[in-house]
Amino acid sequence: MATDLWASFPHDPRDRANAGLRASDADRERITGVLASAFADGRLEREELDERTDAVASARTLGDLPPLVADLVPLRSAPARPTKSLVGVSSAELEQRAQRSWEARRRAALFSFLGTGLICWAIWISTTLAGWTDVFFPWPLIVNAVTGVNLARVLTSRDEMVRDEVHRLEKKQARQQRWPKGLS
Repeated sequence: MATDLWASFPHDPRDRANAGLRASDADRERITGVLASAFADGRLEREELDERTDAVASARTLGDLPPLVADLVPLRSAPARPTKSLVGVSSAELEQRAQRSWEARRRAALFSFLGTGLICWAIWISTTLAGWTDVFFPWPLIVNAVTGVNLARVLTSRDEMVRDEVHRLEKKQARQQRWPKGLS
């Protein structure tokens, strides 16, 4: 409830522009709910709960409410997750990010080759040994060929993939520098 508390108000009581607005019964009930939860959690003594509940009941404006739960609920939202902003990132950092991207693609291609290969061969061997098939064609070779071609492509195209990723990151960086935060 703590993280959703302030968002649940039609007008944020923490905002100075809203502080003078009259508090509704629903606004007071939200704060009373936080106090009751804190009491149930053992974060408030009974006397303190009674004092604060009385203060909530006598609160006339939205600005009167936040101080009553300031030590129970964060008054400010947690900082937003770091954006993937590229504004101000150096060319060397873009190159490092592109290199890490290629390394991730290489890992994925390798695990795809090994993982699907192992699974397919295990299925083929078990079905062949169990006699569930009359055809002795080793179909896992097809899976190995497809994933092997992808692995070879990733391994041999490192420079091209890194260059393409740097170009993509540079375009994204330029777009983020042109548009205001949150619009890119």
